Amino acid sequence: MDAGKVWIGVDIGGTKTAVVLSSEPPVVLGRIEFATLPEQGPQRAIELVKESIYKLIDREGVERARLGAIGVSCGGPLDQSSGVIMAPPNLSTWVDVPITSILHEEFGLACRIENDANAGAVAEHRFGAGQGTRHMIFLTMGTGFGAGVIVDGRLLSGASGQAGEIGHVRLSPSGPVGYNKAGSVEGWVSGGGMAQVARQEVESAISVGAATLLSAKLTANGVVTAKDVSDAAQQGDELARRIIRDTGCRLGEALAILVDLFNPERIVIGGLAMRMGERLLEPARRAMEREALPASVKICQVVPAALGERIGDVAAISVAMGL
Repeated sequence: MDAGKVWIGVDIGGTKTAVVLSSEPPVVLGRIEFATLPEQGPQRAIELVKESIYKLIDREGVERARLGAIGVSCGGPLDQSSGVIMAPPNLSTWVDVPITSILHEEFGLACRIENDANAGAVAEHRFGAGQGTRHMIFLTMGTGFGAGVIVDGRLLSGASGQAGEIGHVRLSPSGPVGYNKAGSVEGWVSGGGMAQVARQEVESAISVGAATLLSAKLTANGVVTAKDVSDAAQQGDELARRIIRDTGCRLGEALAILVDLFNPERIVIGGLAMRMGERLLEPARRAMEREALPASVKICQVVPAALGERIGDVAAISVAMGL
């Protein structure tokens, strides 16, 4: 890490975008957040990114000579080598946006981009729950489901930057849809997949007159979210708890595949795992132990991410620092 440098991180999500400065990663020196509003296209958000960078530099009194590089963390698909955002599912109007060229031309700084799972893996490895490991996997468990793989202390990218896409692997011939594939890991395990399962389960419960707190959510909103399931489980709702257990079992099946393929010391899981805790992770570990090679399971810990809600900020800073 270059002493005295100030790194600029841009974390672009479907709901919000955050721009941060850091001189002593992972500590954030300054931060501005705004709604991404992808339905309005990319131009508005990109202009706000530029404005936010200028505001932070001015507000924190950072000299231009101290600026290091700009790092962009964003959901895929991306073309990392050319710095292009290629219409991710949560940014469907961002079609072939050359984000690194745009920011380089504006600020004259080196600019790098990486998908949020890979960036999160590096952030947790350097600053979070993966510290001290040589072989680690980080899983994003939010609306979607992605993975970043650290092998021998370095990020595994693959020939086209797509290594570790466990979310696209099919777990069953049919089931909830993720990655445009029914029965995929993302379909079964992501927040979006849990919402699909929850809706089906709640409709079944209503049809037989079974009581669940989630019935009111479905009736009022037409959907049941992963957060609704988590909240109901905390209030003792048995259907919600069963949905989380079942999701945990499917998660464990995916973990077993990763354990058998990569033999990691630690698997770090963000998003839902941080919020649902052992209610999700305990059945996941049991399924992993049942499915994976015993010697590999024995040395693998499964833990929630340590950076918590800061992970997007730290991930973007890590991209700026260089992976």
